[in-house]
Amino acid sequence: MRIRVIGGGLSGPEAALTAARLGCQVDLYEMRAVVDGKPRLTPAHQTTDFGELVCSNSLKSESPYTAPWLLKQEMRRGGCALLGIADECAVPAGHALAVDRVEFSRRISEAIAVQPLIHVIREEVTQLNPRGSELAATIVATGPLTSDALSREIERITGSGHLAFYDSISPIVDAETIDMSRVYFAARWDKGTADYINCPLDRAEYDRFYDALLAAEPAEEKEWEKLDDFCPHDSGAGAQGARYFEGCLPIEVLARRGRDTLRFGPMKPVGLRDPRTGKTPWAVVQLRKENLRASSYNLVGFQNHLKFGEQARILRLIPGLENARFLRYGQMHRNTYICAPALLDEFLRFRHAARQPIFFAGQLCGVEGYTESIATGMLAGIYAAVLVRGQELTPVPRATALGSLVHYITHADAKNFQPANMTFDLLEPLEEDLRRKVRDKQERHCIQCERALNAFDAWRAACGPGIPASQRG
Repeated sequence: MRIRVIGGGLSGPEAALTAARLGCQVDLYEMRAVVDGKPRLTPAHQTTDFGELVCSNSLKSESPYTAPWLLKQEMRRGGCALLGIADECAVPAGHALAVDRVEFSRRISEAIAVQPLIHVIREEVTQLNPRGSELAATIVATGPLTSDALSREIERITGSGHLAFYDSISPIVDAETIDMSRVYFAARWDKGTADYINCPLDRAEYDRFYDALLAAEPAEEKEWEKLDDFCPHDSGAGAQGARYFEGCLPIEVLARRGRDTLRFGPMKPVGLRDPRTGKTPWAVVQLRKENLRASSYNLVGFQNHLKFGEQARILRLIPGLENARFLRYGQMHRNTYICAPALLDEFLRFRHAARQPIFFAGQLCGVEGYTESIATGMLAGIYAAVLVRGQELTPVPRATALGSLVHYITHADAKNFQPANMTFDLLEPLEEDLRRKVRDKQERHCIQCERALNAFDAWRAACGPGIPASQRG
């Protein structure tokens, strides 16, 4: 009996590597392929490699006792393959875990290639419950650009329409074209190493940038990007009526909310004192390394939906980028996801599968972010493997970050469901008397993290064969 994993982004390879590590035969499907010497890609991808990062290269904070740190700690304790690879491919990024995206993808592909229990199939899947199949389970991890044919099949199987929002890609600049005399290295509040380049703007420079941004001409909406009537929320309509996820709004949409909105968002200067002047700038644009060679940097939080020529003109108004050469411009692309609260159980499993079990993982199941996608891939891989081996499924505890993330996507209000990143708001709150006793927010977070890690360790120990012995700490 085999497990079929559909999707070669982040959650799919993680699910495949996890299930194989637990002794299961895996067929890993990826529709991106080289056909007749030419690559067949999605509109957002540039390669056929596994684990290609199309947006940022950051897996978020590594600062102890933060929500992203807690999630990654649990994943490491669970033997997460892709997070281990990310640690090996890390580039300096202050208190965040960022990776060399090319090396990261190469190592994921290598790990899959050397795993004898994984069979890679480069073709599009259009059926989830094929008759006469010897498959024991299917994990659907096709990500934000699930093909039209498979989208229709998912709609047929679930009886539910997709929801959709727009995801983001930030611009990348050639490091050699940054005027280093106008910028400085610093980490916010001096936490971690000073790996970010900071482009400071005074009030006049900010106003000039802001006015140019408001007047910029939007990019034309491609046919594959257009949203249908099923999108239930509107976080900020652009010039063409596109609806966006609140967590990754285009900078021009943010700017239309008020002149100072960017200064409290992606251009926030707080904690970024200029060491040359001793003063905090009016606004700051941060640049983060894209690779170990530091040959390119991305503009943090600068996703947008503007014409490329407009981006070049406006971004060169930022001090230090006057002569910048952009290796990639910012983009927004459509992201699809299922209504998980109405469809999935606590094991990320479709509740009404007619024959074989179907699990969903990654952004398609309603989580947002690289780390969260990998995390659900790891869980789906564990659950599918345990089920295939005829063992009893035990859900990861609600008290953990992993359990809280799954609890949110499976128990949220189905009518208003919106994907989520891992935050402390998702964790179980402390008892009221303890909250009154512990006034300091950071101390409360420490308590929540310790409780979560203890609960995860207890679950891992109780799962027995569910987590391989070589991964236990």
